[in-house]
Amino acid sequence: MVKLEEVVDEEFTRSQPGPDAEDDWDTDSDSEISDSESDFIPDETLADRISALQDIIPPQQRKFLSSTLSTATSWLQTGIRYGGKTLWVVSTSALLLGVPWALAFAEEQQMQEMEREMRAQQGANELLAPSAAGQAGARPAL
Repeated sequence: MVKLEEVVDEEFTRSQPGPDAEDDWDTDSDSEISDSESDFIPDETLADRISALQDIIPPQQRKFLSSTLSTATSWLQTGIRYGGKTLWVVSTSALLLGVPWALAFAEEQQMQEMEREMRAQQGANELLAPSAAGQAGARPAL
């Protein structure tokens, strides 16, 4: 027959360091363990976290979201492509047609201004020398 005897470990009987009085225990304050856990930064990126979320969304909804996003992306790319082509056509047409027209219009305005100045000078000359113009057709007096 086997006889069992309990052996008491010295570690359990030895007194442990800690506060002497019962009032020194403050369980409401943050401990060192909780502080070190809050400073822990995992080695995963945002993409890793987002890819881990794929298991939350059911496959049918993932397929619907994927096709919707793909369709929206293709529409946006097509719109940007045709918008860029349209902008190119409009801007080059404006440059090829608008600039020569603007230069011709400015030249025409300049010519009209020069004609006005010439008429004003002729009018001023006629006012200053009316007798010279009148005597050219008159006969000399005898």
